Amino acid sequence: MQKLADVRRALGSGELDKGLKGTLCSDLEAGRQRVAGLLDHFQRTFGAGEDTLVALCSAPGRTEICGNHTDHQHGRVLAGAVNLDFLACAALNGTNTIRFQSEGWPMVEVELDTLEPKEEEKESTAALVRGMAAQAAKMGYEVAGFDVYATSQVLPGSGLSSSAACEVLLGVVENHLFCKDELGAVTIAQMGQKAENVYFGKPSGLMDQTASSVGGAVAIDFADPAAPVVRSVSVDLAGLGYALCIIDSGASHADLTSEYAAVPQEMCAVAAYFGKQVLREVDEEQVVDAMPQLRKAVGDRAVLRALHFFADDRRSEQEADALEKGDMETFLALVRASGRSSWELLQDITPAGAVAEQSMAVALTVAERALNGKGACRVHGGGFAGTIQAFVPLSTLEDFRKQVEKSLGEGSCHVLSIRPVGGTVLWS
Repeated sequence: MQKLADVRRALGSGELDKGLKGTLCSDLEAGRQRVAGLLDHFQRTFGAGEDTLVALCSAPGRTEICGNHTDHQHGRVLAGAVNLDFLACAALNGTNTIRFQSEGWPMVEVELDTLEPKEEEKESTAALVRGMAAQAAKMGYEVAGFDVYATSQVLPGSGLSSSAACEVLLGVVENHLFCKDELGAVTIAQMGQKAENVYFGKPSGLMDQTASSVGGAVAIDFADPAAPVVRSVSVDLAGLGYALCIIDSGASHADLTSEYAAVPQEMCAVAAYFGKQVLREVDEEQVVDAMPQLRKAVGDRAVLRALHFFADDRRSEQEADALEKGDMETFLALVRASGRSSWELLQDITPAGAVAEQSMAVALTVAERALNGKGACRVHGGGFAGTIQAFVPLSTLEDFRKQVEKSLGEGSCHVLSIRPVGGTVLWS
């Protein structure tokens, strides 16, 4: 921890530039201004003096490259951190209350008199704050009150998992303030998943938090969720002649919790038919052989979603291998296959019963037309709303962006990079 005044001096002298470059901040001057504004807001919001001891922390959003809804079934995924993040200034406040101020949102205050889940906090930032503090306390660390001012480039509903980035950010802060930086990236990810599942009330898998916390491109095998196997994957998309684009469909994730919950529920129903808890424990041929009876027992959509799991589970490893070999032809073919499977089998493009509004389907159609047979696109993340993902040849990138934004609105197409650093303390 360093005095606020010393952080300002380090910012002015360029000492913070190395940390900013590590997060793939392409415009250093804009990055410096962002940090300066963050320090000013922290000071005004919490009445901090120049001698207040603070830490600067960052946690990135994530992009799911393959493995759509496979993680919660203990499957395999390929994901990556991106160069959009939560950036925060944090300090102990000498109280028993955590104060979390995310720019543009109401202040969240969580008293630590109880660390049990609260029903009235479900689906709120307060639930994540309380949940992350609870996980650190359960591991034997003494958690006290602290202040956080955060600014986020990872907008809610963007499909880049703002909730996971927020959880990882809180985990990084608590690891630094209370845990002597002893917690590893995977442990912080697991804390985030528990906070989201138990406190927030969303039955997510572990992919989002792991990708954000670990950083870079990672192939993750969740066969044992308590000890996921994480393999770093060397990726240079630009060197291979492609850009990663995330395209906003214009639809919000709000009020879609039941749609997301139905996916793991139906997959688990298929697993339960065979006496198992998750699909990773089931053999695909068992599902095929039992198709007539299984359809009657769990319904057609559940069966189709199970078949998607098996296929995308395999594709995740195949895509990771193809990327490491620089085999873009194979990689792009697998991306297209994953996209078709998500639309036809997993069915997470359009919420059940939606007719007039089918934003994700429109976005995918627009992107496919703009690609004109080159590159690939697919649903991104949980689906139903938010964003899609496209891998676009650099030679046609500007034309692609213009076509997409003509149909979906200015600013809807974001060109991103895989960030090599996950959740991190930038300066302390």
